[in-house]
Parts: sequence; C-alpha cells; structure tokens
Amino acid sequence: MTPGVVLGAPMIKVFVSGWYDILHAGHLQFFREARALGDHLIVSFASSEVLWQQRQRRSSLPDEHKRALLASLGAVDEVVIGTGREEGLDFKEEFLRLRPHILAVTEDDKYTPLKQALCAQVGARYVVLPKTPPQFPSISTTEIVRWIRAPQEAPLRVDFAGGWLDVPRFARPGGYIVNCAISPTVSLRAWPYERNAGLGGSGAWALLNGKDGVGSELDLGVGWQDPAVIAETGLCVWRSGPRPDLELKSDGAFLRGRLAVYWTGQSHSTPGVANQARDYDAIARAGQTARDAVWRQDLNQLADAVRQSHAVQCAEGMEPLPADLPGVLAYKYCGGGFGGYAFFLFAESTARDAACQRPGFRPIEPYVATH
Repeated sequence: MTPGVVLGAPMIKVFVSGWYDILHAGHLQFFREARALGDHLIVSFASSEVLWQQRQRRSSLPDEHKRALLASLGAVDEVVIGTGREEGLDFKEEFLRLRPHILAVTEDDKYTPLKQALCAQVGARYVVLPKTPPQFPSISTTEIVRWIRAPQEAPLRVDFAGGWLDVPRFARPGGYIVNCAISPTVSLRAWPYERNAGLGGSGAWALLNGKDGVGSELDLGVGWQDPAVIAETGLCVWRSGPRPDLELKSDGAFLRGRLAVYWTGQSHSTPGVANQARDYDAIARAGQTARDAVWRQDLNQLADAVRQSHAVQCAEGMEPLPADLPGVLAYKYCGGGFGGYAFFLFAESTARDAACQRPGFRPIEPYVATH
C-alpha cells in the first residue's frame, strides 16, 4: 500500500494543458508539482494543427511521438491531444469527457476566465500553482528555438555615419544610419578581436547565444544598429527610428580591399557615453551623405561622410587617430568611441595592406551571408 493513500478514497484527477512543443526542465517541475495535488495527472498538449493555426509554428514532433514522450515521464499518468479551435481551450472536449477534479495552471496563465468557466461545468477546482524557485535556470520554448536556430558564427560591424540616431531617444525622422558587417567572423569559441571595442560584440554575442539581439541592446539603453546589421549582414542603410527599418542593403563590393581597423589600446563603453552632449545635426548630415554614397556606390562620397563623423567625435574630445598613412581617405572611431577600435578607409588595397603591416592594424572585409 502506498503511504498516504486511503483505501476506498476516490482517485483525484489533475489536468494540465499547454503547447509542450519542446519539453524543458521547467515543464517537468510543473508536472511534478501538479501531480502532487492529486493521484492521477492528465497532460493535454495542443495538436500540430492547433499549433499551426494559433501560433503559425510547425510542431517539433508528430503528435503521436509527442504523446509517447510525455507518457514516458514519471509524473504523467495519461496524455491527451487537444484539437479544439477555441484559443486557450483546445483541450475542452477532452476535459469535459474526463471530468477531472482539478485544473492546474501557472501564475502567468492568460486564459483564467475561460478556464474557470470550464471548471464550473464539471465542478472542478481551478488551482493556480505559485511560482517556486526553479530547479534549473528558467528557459522558454521560444528561447530554445532561438538557441537551435542560432548561427555558429557571426560578423561584427563598422559604422560609417549616423551613429546615435539608432538610439530611440535620439532618433530623428528622415535620419539615416549607415554600417557594414565585416569579416573575419566570430564564434563562441573563436573571437579574433579585442573585447569591449566598438565593433558590436555584444550584439554578436547575443545572436550566437540565441537571444533577441535588438532587445538586448535596447535594454542597455543604447541603439539597435549593431544587432540589426550583424543579423542582416552586408552594407546597410537604416532609417532612424525606435526599431530597425532597412532602406538599402548591398554587398559592399566597392569597399573590398579598402577597409582596416586599428586597436587604440583601450576598451570603451558605449552606454557610458550615451548621454554626453553631441552635435546631432552634424551626425544627421553625415548620415545623409553616407546614405547617398551607398546608393551611388561612391567611395569618395562615403569617405566624406566618415570625415564628417570623425569631426563630430573630435569635437566631443576624443583622442586624435594616426593620420600619417599613405592612401588613407578617411577614418573614425567605431561605435561610441573614446577608445576601442577605429576604422580606416583607403583609396586602394595596396595602401590598406601596407598600413596593416603597422602594429595595431588589421584588414577587414565587407561580409554578406550566403544563406
């Protein structure tokens, strides 16, 4: 006889429902806590057709495979498939047939009124399970899908003009941000650049870890240009605004052999200088010049935009950059400046390659994903 079980007492059936498309440790913990409310746990998952109809997402497994997987769990006694089309109540038909004693949900359930009304039809208790300390770091199905889809490698980026107009509070209607994804690329195992260096490393790191890069950057109080171009790749023109709005993308072929980055020897923090006073009118003019240059594929006009951008940086008090390089057209600090990397634009590849023989310089190329 199982301890705590009274012979002749009615079996208490507990019912839970969800997508359960990709099982994770949080689901297992919820099943165990729900099972502790009674004697028999019934788990309902939405069918592949319901998942597609309500979430526009393909099921991770065929329904019968998913049923077998759930049924194999120690806390689960019975598995049913929800096929109803009413949002939040795909399990209604099975619930009314089985007439469980308890419907258990989590504190963040979005369909409380509908589910309480359903419970009233069969006299079931509606039980909200309080959030308990997770036994594992919390993760959602969406986060798992992002992790699976995360790339193995990602580019970093250089910004030519318009930087800061991607920060929502500094956005300007009619303004532009122009930037370019670059190679060599980075990965979770290989990072051939300095850290905290103005090349969009935090955006690349978020992407490689399956995170929402744009959301991560906005949470830091800075702009979206880094994760936007890193995910998009190519030479890009973006419209200023609260979220990425791509106007033009090219392969940046006219820049090949003409770009280099220079390590200044000190890291920098873009959030640390985000609120510093600066000339946003001049930044907007440089962004417009760079945007027109990309449309025309005009190297010299793009160099003019870079020089305008650097003039704004110098007015903010950034240290002078090495300028005694044959064949250099323009240069500026990357990102927020005040350290980190600077990038240099050259008239010819031979001048670029010669400059990269100097300490601190390295060649980079425009990067466009091939898939």
